[in-house]
Amino acid sequence: MKLSRLFQPRNPLFWTMVVLNLLSAALAWISHTVPLGAFASVVVAVFALGNAVLGTLLAWRLVHS
Repeated sequence: MKLSRLFQPRNPLFWTMVVLNLLSAALAWISHTVPLGAFASVVVAVFALGNAVLGTLLAWRLVHS
């Protein structure tokens, strides 16, 4: 497995992965800095985890394609 295959700026999957990972980071930051209710905290956490999983799957596809 070559990690150099991960950087493919001409591939739309690469940019989708970057956006999803940035969104996950933003959601994690929001969940730690903004006081949210229980329901809102769960929603933000689920979105952050979902984005992280999708970003990881896209990274896997880029490395193994």
